[in-house]
Amino acid sequence: MISQLGSGMMTTIQIFLLTLIFSLLLQLLVAFGRTSKHPVIRTITKIYISIMRGTPLMLQLLVVYFAPYYLFGLNLRGYRFPAIILAFSINYAAYFAEIYRGGIESMAIGQYEAAKVLGYNRAQTFFKIILPQVIKRILPAITNETITLVKDTSLAFVLAQAEMFTMAKQIAAKDTSMVPLMVAGLFYYIFNLVVAFVMER
Repeated sequence: MISQLGSGMMTTIQIFLLTLIFSLLLQLLVAFGRTSKHPVIRTITKIYISIMRGTPLMLQLLVVYFAPYYLFGLNLRGYRFPAIILAFSINYAAYFAEIYRGGIESMAIGQYEAAKVLGYNRAQTFFKIILPQVIKRILPAITNETITLVKDTSLAFVLAQAEMFTMAKQIAAKDTSMVPLMVAGLFYYIFNLVVAFVMER
């Protein structure tokens, strides 16, 4: 049981880390698109965010996985895990982008004016003055989404990916015991404690 749960645990950690990396990178592009002065870019980004936040992640996993076959007739081998990471990343990027945008827009206009008086250009103003303050403001919301991501990794079972929760369910059904599910629950709890601790630091 331990070895099987350990294998599932490693898959869960991989999904979590890869999703976090890719979604945080993608959210920068989405947030800048959302605040763009170009109406087409702003509208496209707004629609993307609306779809990602307005439809279930489970549905998005299925669409991302089956779309290449039903739209283009492609039967991609080994696509299951990349599809999971892609679906999770584009979903969480939408949430992170809105948090990030909210942080930027909460900054007082006086910050920009003061930076201009001091001779800072736009890039210097953003990276040296605005961004550090934005990060501090949005960190609690980012922490909440990151904790949710830990639990959402269990949705990978939709595409038959053997992560922690899936392995626990299979073992519990085979052994007619609740112990594997309780062990999985303990893992998620400890994992979230670690995430919360790191974010606090």
